[in-house]
Amino acid sequence: MTDGTGGEVAAWPLLLGVRHHGPGSARAVRAALDAYEPGAVLIEGPPEADGIVGLAADAGMRPPVALLAHAADDPGRAGFWPLAGFSPEWAAIQWALARGVPVRFIDLPAANSLAMAASKPSEPEPEPESEPDPGPDGPGGRVRPDPLAALAEAAGYDDPERWWEDVVEHRGTGSGPEPSAPLAPFTAVAEAMAALRAEYGDGGHEDDAVREAHMRLRLRQARREFGDQVAVVCGAWHVPALARRATVTADRALLRGLPRVKAEMSWVPWTHRRLARHSGYGAGITSPGWYGHLFHAPDRPLERWLTTVARLLRDEDMAVSSAHVIEAVRLAETLAALRGRPLAGLAETMDAVQAVMCDGSEVPLALVRDRLVVGDALGEVPETAPAVPLQRDLTRTQRSLRLRPEAADRELELDLRKENDAARSRLLHRLRLLGVDWGTPAASRGSTGTFRETWRLRWEPELAVRVAEAGIWGTTVLSAATARAESEAVGATALAEVTELAERCLLAGLADALPVVMRALADRAALATDVGHLARALPALVRSVRYGDVRATDTAALTEVAAGLAERVLVGFPPACAGLGPDGAAEMCAHMESVHRAIGLLAQASRPPAGDPGTGPEPAARCGADRDGGLRGRWAGALRGIAGRDGVPGLIRGRAARLLLDDGRLAEDEAARLMGLALSPGTPPPEAAAWVEGFLGGEAGGGMLLVHDERLLGLVDHWLTGVSAEAFTDVLPLLRRTFAPYDAGVRRTLGELVRRGPAGPDHGVPGGAPGHSAPAAPGFGPGLDARRAAAAEPVVRLLLGLAPAAAPAPDHHHALEAAG
Repeated sequence: MTDGTGGEVAAWPLLLGVRHHGPGSARAVRAALDAYEPGAVLIEGPPEADGIVGLAADAGMRPPVALLAHAADDPGRAGFWPLAGFSPEWAAIQWALARGVPVRFIDLPAANSLAMAASKPSEPEPEPESEPDPGPDGPGGRVRPDPLAALAEAAGYDDPERWWEDVVEHRGTGSGPEPSAPLAPFTAVAEAMAALRAEYGDGGHEDDAVREAHMRLRLRQARREFGDQVAVVCGAWHVPALARRATVTADRALLRGLPRVKAEMSWVPWTHRRLARHSGYGAGITSPGWYGHLFHAPDRPLERWLTTVARLLRDEDMAVSSAHVIEAVRLAETLAALRGRPLAGLAETMDAVQAVMCDGSEVPLALVRDRLVVGDALGEVPETAPAVPLQRDLTRTQRSLRLRPEAADRELELDLRKENDAARSRLLHRLRLLGVDWGTPAASRGSTGTFRETWRLRWEPELAVRVAEAGIWGTTVLSAATARAESEAVGATALAEVTELAERCLLAGLADALPVVMRALADRAALATDVGHLARALPALVRSVRYGDVRATDTAALTEVAAGLAERVLVGFPPACAGLGPDGAAEMCAHMESVHRAIGLLAQASRPPAGDPGTGPEPAARCGADRDGGLRGRWAGALRGIAGRDGVPGLIRGRAARLLLDDGRLAEDEAARLMGLALSPGTPPPEAAAWVEGFLGGEAGGGMLLVHDERLLGLVDHWLTGVSAEAFTDVLPLLRRTFAPYDAGVRRTLGELVRRGPAGPDHGVPGGAPGHSAPAAPGFGPGLDARRAAAAEPVVRLLLGLAPAAAPAPDHHHALEAAG
């Protein structure tokens, strides 16, 4: 065996240069170890993992998994060493543990690599097109001149992935008749890498010299402990350096003075998606799902793969039969033959899938890439694996709540009236407060009541680091979230921050943290004077009061603070609306809407139970019995003042009028009067357009309002037709912003109403034709057709539960009115 430069390399150790996460390399490693039968196996990886490598043989360990190292005093400084089921390192570990052969890791300790990574300036992440480092995958990942690309180019390939598949993944295990056959591929790889190292040196990464010096020292130590017959599984890039003779003194000199931190090591689950190169992982691969299939398929991998693809597409309601599978197999094999490849690879397989099963479409093909070529496999680690106490508590809680972590996105609907669902909600909210965003709140597709929550769940391997970081707050999820909330309450400077924190504490069920949060809330509220800050803080506080309904939380103290805050907003809001520019008016308009909703919720939360003497149909009528009902009435009075006050921007005045109209506190005639004033000739067109935007725009929209109230539509139409050509250019953006969000059907109906013309003077539209009776909606005639009404009368009576008419009604119009 030579080092590729003509120099002889000693028969020991057996240097198996591999590509990380290559199924062909994994099979070749197993065959080489079977032939060589070493007394110890050395793996490229952090030596701190020597004490936990035995867990790889545990029945509860299922790859993909990763070794996680983090600084003991700063868990956020962490590094991963991932291993898939088809990784050659994992194959070597399993081979050794099954035979009782010692396993040692020989790369630079995590204590050094974490400290070195922290001392360097951050580097930009590699572009997705960059090829991976075939070396180890410690903190941060690295990119260097790609040796695979150089070898592929020398072999006449323009795609390194395809070249690697042809020469390694699609070849046998090297089990020929000669004893050296299993070692032949590694000899060839070593010679190729030696030539590349002679050309590129360390490839621009100076840390390689340090790492390789440590590997050589660990290799000498293994020789002394286990004898000469040891095997080393490492990145192919490092083989020439390990084969090179170097003195112990020189290697130790390279390691002298390296920075160190105290590091802790554990196993964590990993995912196929995180093995993919586009995830930013330093030694990633493009197709972990495909490689996993190649490694584990016992025979006929192409046929088995295409059968799996067909099953996936059928699950998505696509018509894919066994005939499609047969034809796709034939096409993939034909493409491989035409392209001069030994077997059909991923490229040929995907071309066949697109042509035969997807009818040439890229849409289902993207699904195949996402679900199968990459995949959502999530590994498992045994309970005996070392972990921070917080992780152990989280695992126990997940198990008790039957909330299993999964790598794929999934939606979780929770009914907070059920105890298990309420406990799940509290766990997810506590984790979010700790910065562990396993779940993200999503819009519910069903009920919008406070008893319903929807979450989008996805477990990422990096969350294990977040859990380790959160371990500084406590040993359980509850205690850690409580301590974190108390710390944030003390350190918060803005009132809105504390109100939001109070809401999150109620959602998470952190009763012990609420007293601290409430004290901070009272202190900040007493000091806050800006109406905008108060308006931003009130909605979250009121939502917190409302959550007590379904979470059985005592919110009496929050209610008092919310009521006091609402009083201050009520007093300060009208003066704050005057003299604002366009941006300030838009911001204040948003505050007005949120405060309006908050005061309505506060009144509902404080409403006496049914049967209480103070209960009445209108909260404003119960001022004496219900303070929040009086507050709601006074807020309506403030809105009336804003709607009719000079000096207030038109956007705010229009929105105030609309809020009153929607609440039933402004008569339609009065709304039409306010609109008539706002759209009078004396009002500048931009100001009038802003009023229209405020009244007809916003979250509620005014499309249906105009459809059902032709007086308002006529006012807008009459004003708009009177705008001069010069002013129309200024008001057009405002009008487009107002009407563009309307549904297509609403816009079409409005167009028909405008084309039909004004409804007449009885509808309050200037310029209407006297005596003209227009229909109430497009498509209806001007009067009632008695004959057609008589035909519909029996059905109407049946729907309304009325007795059939004894005799034909002489006046069907009056009969229908009576039935209504």
